[in-house]
Amino acid sequence: MQAICLEQVSLWRRTQEEFSYDLKKTILSVLEGKYHKPIKKLVLDRVDLTITAGEKVGIIGVNGSGKSTLLKVICGILKPTHGQVKVWGKIAPMIELEAGFDPDLSVIDNIILYGVMLGFSQKQMRQKIDSILAFAELEQYVSVPLKALSSGMVARLGFAIATDIEPDILILDEVLAVGDERFKKKCKQRLKNFWDANATVLLVSHELNLVEQFCDRVIWLDQGKIKSIGSASEVIDYYRDMVSLTTPTFV
Repeated sequence: MQAICLEQVSLWRRTQEEFSYDLKKTILSVLEGKYHKPIKKLVLDRVDLTITAGEKVGIIGVNGSGKSTLLKVICGILKPTHGQVKVWGKIAPMIELEAGFDPDLSVIDNIILYGVMLGFSQKQMRQKIDSILAFAELEQYVSVPLKALSSGMVARLGFAIATDIEPDILILDEVLAVGDERFKKKCKQRLKNFWDANATVLLVSHELNLVEQFCDRVIWLDQGKIKSIGSASEVIDYYRDMVSLTTPTFV
């Protein structure tokens, strides 16, 4: 049974420089005859991908290869320019620390809001509040506005919610890169439960040993294309070999 299917998915996005343009600058550039059309970059290039239910898939590649963009397309945060994306089941995305949160609401209200956005009822989320707060170690901050929390606290809260609600599909983007070593160890321990369960997991990480340990298959993205896909050990060995060949050496 399929969980995720991408058919010839491509995505063009404006460059970071173009995003920095504001309306005033655009009008002035038009008046001065210096206006030019926004520059776009092909971030994903005709990606075909099928992931079966319960599969654990790692996604690797250098920075800027399209890994996070691919996850956002799967989650529906970004719409592909071309192609189709089909997803079966509820997704819990851990892509950006504050995604799905409202900084002005309290911690407890954000727990409920986050869950409702993922398709769970208020009643279901209220039943999980205590366990979520306990894992995130935020029992003392129940009524505190989210904006008063540190980025590490927000990361703990997001991870606690995403992994407590038992989604059909769990998406993790460098989530273990945030927080102290003690919390990372705690997260890894909880993730083991997902590997033993039926949940589908997509993991983006630069920690290749972690990906190789936990994932069935690995996708290597390079400049928006799937360069290699296969067993974790084979793809990671290939990736390491190619990266070592392109890394400059200094004598």
